[in-house]
Amino acid sequence: SNGRTYKSYRGMGSIAAMGRGSADRYFQEEVTSDKFVPEGVEGRVPYRGAVEKVIEQLVGGVKASMGYTGNKNIKNFQKNTNLVKITPAGLSESHVHSISITRESPNYQLNK
Repeated sequence: SNGRTYKSYRGMGSIAAMGRGSADRYFQEEVTSDKFVPEGVEGRVPYRGAVEKVIEQLVGGVKASMGYTGNKNIKNFQKNTNLVKITPAGLSESHVHSISITRESPNYQLNK
């Protein structure tokens, strides 16, 4: 796993979840596990750390945005700024490129 930490993700309609008791939620409690019709997935997601750290990064991003736009409070920030939609190409161009990241930041994740 390239030295990264992951969290398991199991949707309640996945085969594993139904096998552990959520089958009744999907009206499949009388069905044997080899006959389940799953409505969810199982997988893994990158571990982002404790929720406090994630929220800290989000708040820091909002504060930085307020500084970039010259707004000293949330009310003015809401009134004086507009969110704009960008194309997938614009999003790709706005991210770092042509570099191998050697040390990841807690607030930046390069989608691979």
